[in-house]
Amino acid sequence: MAEPVTIYGIPRSRAFRNLWAAEEVRLDYVLEPTDFATGVKSSAFQALNPNAKIPALKDGDLVLWESLAINLYIARKYGEGLWPEKVEDEGRVFMWTLWTATELEPIQMQWAYNSFIRPPDQRDPALAAAGAEGMKKPYGVLEATLAKAGRYLLGKDFTVADLNVASVAYSAWFNKYDLSPFPKVKAWLDLCLERPAARRARNMREAA
Repeated sequence: MAEPVTIYGIPRSRAFRNLWAAEEVRLDYVLEPTDFATGVKSSAFQALNPNAKIPALKDGDLVLWESLAINLYIARKYGEGLWPEKVEDEGRVFMWTLWTATELEPIQMQWAYNSFIRPPDQRDPALAAAGAEGMKKPYGVLEATLAKAGRYLLGKDFTVADLNVASVAYSAWFNKYDLSPFPKVKAWLDLCLERPAARRARNMREAA
């Protein structure tokens, strides 16, 4: 009998994205608690991820890092329905995943660090405001895309493209970033983040 997949991290980290993907496909997995402070510094963990960052995944002899790449792997190997059938849609999955990492997450993290992640005395209100303003561009791109695509990013079906983007946008959604100028994004995020698998992953994260 195959050993379960191991996810290294904690729910209140980027590992949340992988927990959601694992729950979505009903993956047989275990979460190996690994925190930012001491867990990533252990020699055992750094043998898995020399970058000393969470999350990481171990599936048999395979070790992966980078949360969004891990989700692509989970969806491709285990996610019947999460991975698109057409190669053109595979290209769009890659596009949205890389877009999330390059266009959405960096500016969103500027807002988040200076709004609620850092202790109050370490926050820069000007950077928070600039981050909030900068987030309007990627969320505007999403709004325009959803206006054409329909229910989900690739059309009528939920795929790993939606999961990867929504798992990053969760931070804005949960922490009350003003999405009123982007009603289609708000409705789409509600739809994605209220899925049963998303709720299970959120319960782990929000209880932590």
